[in-house]
Amino acid sequence: MTYILGLTGSIATGKSTVSNIFKALGFPVVDADIGAREVVEVGAPGLQALVDYFGQELLTHDGQLNREALGAIVFANETKRKKLNELLKPYIRSWIDREKNKVIASGAPLVIMDIPLLYEAGGYQEMMDSIMVVAIPDELQITRLMARNQLSKSEALQRIEAQIPIAKKVEWADSVIDNSGSLVDTRQQVEKWLQEKNLFPDQS
Repeated sequence: MTYILGLTGSIATGKSTVSNIFKALGFPVVDADIGAREVVEVGAPGLQALVDYFGQELLTHDGQLNREALGAIVFANETKRKKLNELLKPYIRSWIDREKNKVIASGAPLVIMDIPLLYEAGGYQEMMDSIMVVAIPDELQITRLMARNQLSKSEALQRIEAQIPIAKKVEWADSVIDNSGSLVDTRQQVEKWLQEKNLFPDQS
C-alpha cells in the first residue's frame, strides 16, 4: 500500500529543497507546480479559462501565458487571486489525481504530493495519509524571498501575506521540517521521518 504524504510550506520556506531530498532518496514526487504549468500551456483549457476571465492582455505575442502580468494582477488583489485559484483548481486537481494514481499503480511504498497551496486551495487534505510542512522563521522567510525574487521588503510581505501564515500551517501539520539550518540538518530531519514511518530505503 502506498503511503501518501502531502508536502507544503509557504513561499521561500524551502519546500522544494525537501522535495528534492525525497527525490534524491529515490521516492516519487508529484509536483503540483508542474501540473499548474501544464494546464495553462498554449491550447490547454486552463489557459482559455484565464483569458476568458482576465482578458487577452494575459497573453504574450505568441499566445503563451504572461506570468509576470498575471502575478501583478493577482498578488495585489485578493478577489482576483481567489478567482485564479478557483479557475485553475479543477484542472490542477485532475492532473494531480492522474499522477498520484500512476505512482500507486507502480507499487511505490511512498509518494510525495508536493502542493504549494495545499491548505489555501482546500480539498487536498483528505487525499493524504499525513501532511508535512516546511517552515522557517518569519524574518528569514522575508530575507530569502527578497534575495531570491529581487523584491523590496513591502513586495515580499505582500506575497507572504497572500498565503495562510506559516505558523498556522505548522499548527495544522502532522510533521514539520525546520529548514532554517543547513542542508544536512534538513536532510537528517527527512531521514528521521522516513525511519519513524519505516519507509527509509535501507529498511525496505
